[in-house]
Amino acid sequence: MMTNAAWLLMIPAAAAAGWLLGRRGGEIKSGNQVTRLSNTYFRGLNYLLNEQQDKAIEIFLQIAEVDKDTIETQFALGHLFRRRGEVDRAIRMHQSLVAKHGLSEDQKTRAVLALGEDYMRAGLLDRAETLLNDLVEMGVFKPQALRHLISITQAERDWYMAIEYAQKYEEVGGESMSKVISHFYCELADQARSKGDNKEARKLIADAYSADNQSVRAGMLEAQIELSENDDAGAIRAFERVVRHDYEYLPEVLPALLASYERKGETTRARSFLLEMTEHYAGVSPLLALSELIQKDEGVVAAYTFLAKQLQQRPSVRGEAALINLSLSEGHGDPQEALRTVKSITDLLVVHTPGYRCQRCGFSARAHHWQCPSCKNWGTIKPLLTSAS
Repeated sequence: MMTNAAWLLMIPAAAAAGWLLGRRGGEIKSGNQVTRLSNTYFRGLNYLLNEQQDKAIEIFLQIAEVDKDTIETQFALGHLFRRRGEVDRAIRMHQSLVAKHGLSEDQKTRAVLALGEDYMRAGLLDRAETLLNDLVEMGVFKPQALRHLISITQAERDWYMAIEYAQKYEEVGGESMSKVISHFYCELADQARSKGDNKEARKLIADAYSADNQSVRAGMLEAQIELSENDDAGAIRAFERVVRHDYEYLPEVLPALLASYERKGETTRARSFLLEMTEHYAGVSPLLALSELIQKDEGVVAAYTFLAKQLQQRPSVRGEAALINLSLSEGHGDPQEALRTVKSITDLLVVHTPGYRCQRCGFSARAHHWQCPSCKNWGTIKPLLTSAS
């Protein structure tokens, strides 16, 4: 059976075949040449079918050298070389196309773009950037060239140039780059902060917000600066804004946020914010933090009552462990009632825990399926040890 690489090789082969067939009409004038090329083509095809790929490529290279009408074959070969990791050969192929006389402007610029991509793959970023910049200035293949330039400047960590290219791409490509540009500004802000230049860092954070006013990263950088300057009030504002922009980041900022609340004595604000988070964040982190504050302010029983009620709606192993700790605390009431509460939460956890998982894609289910609903493979969903043992 032919490998994937062999099928890829059929691309230039098909191009060569099409060219040869197109030349059949000229057999009367150049019959010997067509016969010779046909023989060469079929010899290359024979190598291909016998998976002698290197010999097949050499044959098709010979065909590509015969006439300028085989330009598409040369492009296909160059692309194939790059895909196979033979970047040097791809570079030579595309360099010869760039230097070739008689090409149309479109073919010439395609060759330059392909050569730039070869240089990128080879890690010759300076050469790639020069070629791609030329294409941008010429106004040809501009979106593709700008995309590559953004990748190059990211690799070089040249964030100002990356911003410039991203802004140009946004203009010509019609695709919003606001979130990407915001991250580039954040990279610069992080550099300034690490050098102790908080003033410059704040300016760059403002630029990041201008690009993306929902930037989580800009808010976290801002909070870190506030903490470095012992401004807990500013840090609280920044952390709260981060979480409201994306609730999934709550566990990331919660320890530092709670510490700032405590240093400022903002217990009421902390409880209000955490209560708000229990309505938006599905995890148990805000519940546990809120139960600790309730315990400090109102005692063990109040904290236990609050947490037990919440866990009936969203059972959690971490939450159950915290509830057990509260039930063991001095001053807690009836231990039998505590056990009944813990058991009811455990029952809920068992009900909500998947009993089966696909070994191929990780899809979880509470019922068995012979065919995975996610990846469609057969016989890959098996019982989990925790439920089957």
